[in-house]
Amino acid sequence: MADLALLEDVANGRIRSERIFRQQEDLLVNEDEWLMSRFRLPRAVLLDLCGLLGPALQRSTRRNHAVPVPLQILTTLGFLATGTFQRELADRSGISQPTLSRVMPDVLKGIIASSHDSIKFPYTAGEQANKKAQFAAMYGFPNVIGAIDGTHVAIRAPNVNENAFINRKHFHSINVQIICDADMLLTNVVARWPGSTHDSFILRHSSVGRRLEAGAISDGWLLGTFDYRHSHFNVLQCLNPFTILAGDSGYPLKQWLLTPFLNPHSAEERHYNMCHSRARTIVERTIGLFKGRWHCLDCTGGRLLYTPEKVCQIVLACAVLHNVAQLKNVPLPPGADCCVGRDPEPHPQAFEPNAAAVRQRLEVMRRL
Repeated sequence: MADLALLEDVANGRIRSERIFRQQEDLLVNEDEWLMSRFRLPRAVLLDLCGLLGPALQRSTRRNHAVPVPLQILTTLGFLATGTFQRELADRSGISQPTLSRVMPDVLKGIIASSHDSIKFPYTAGEQANKKAQFAAMYGFPNVIGAIDGTHVAIRAPNVNENAFINRKHFHSINVQIICDADMLLTNVVARWPGSTHDSFILRHSSVGRRLEAGAISDGWLLGTFDYRHSHFNVLQCLNPFTILAGDSGYPLKQWLLTPFLNPHSAEERHYNMCHSRARTIVERTIGLFKGRWHCLDCTGGRLLYTPEKVCQIVLACAVLHNVAQLKNVPLPPGADCCVGRDPEPHPQAFEPNAAAVRQRLEVMRRL
């Protein structure tokens, strides 16, 4: 009877059951090879990250079992690196799945807070000179300050505006704008638009697109490609030059955004297209490296089972960490191959021809 009374008291909350704490492993004691395979960064970089995020993640508590900062960061990075479900990660780290769910948003927020320092578009002449020199040396294309493309991150069907997130390959996604330099550093990342949004719309409404359209840069461009099938403008009607970005099939020809000729008729046009294509592939390889390093973004990690808002936070945090790894010359670990899957092509759109941009492209073609 006494035992039954004790059980009844426990059930009714009159006697608190003893909390059982699992042993929390110090993951940083492992070798770099082990750390790289699970968290994509070596010990020295992980310690730097702990030092940077520590003040924001250190919780003032009287409990003896607060989750240490390194464990908060590494379990979050483990999810970003592998896309593994939280319960499996939490079990491996010695913390509960609800605890991991609670700490992960704070870690993501702390990483994103440093994005202004780590993801910077080259607006100044000094910054541009370095980017242009890199592209010219590696690809022989003049005045390029970046290459642009969009990539899709698969998500679970959201509860609100579900149809807006269905892309051309008929799965739900976030369409992410990526601009990179010749060193595969991300210089602009826009992660906030549903999968059905056209690439050109995202660029037009981004801070970079608005500033470039307003004339923030007078001597340089991005590289991208353009769907000429829906343009009825004869490019040979115009003549003469400017500065360029490389773009993809969803982008219009601009004075600050160079695209290839759809149907090259001369040796000069074919040579221009070859140089353009060779230089612009850097953004495709960068996206492959980006998703290969952080498999939660790749199809191999499955869909992200979070709200679109949280998925956008995950993408931005991965972008910051990608640049951290690139600046520290951190290689991909064996087995973490670059993602090479094709993203859905944007819906064809008709763009108003830009005569000045056409003249500029012809001038660049002649310079090449």
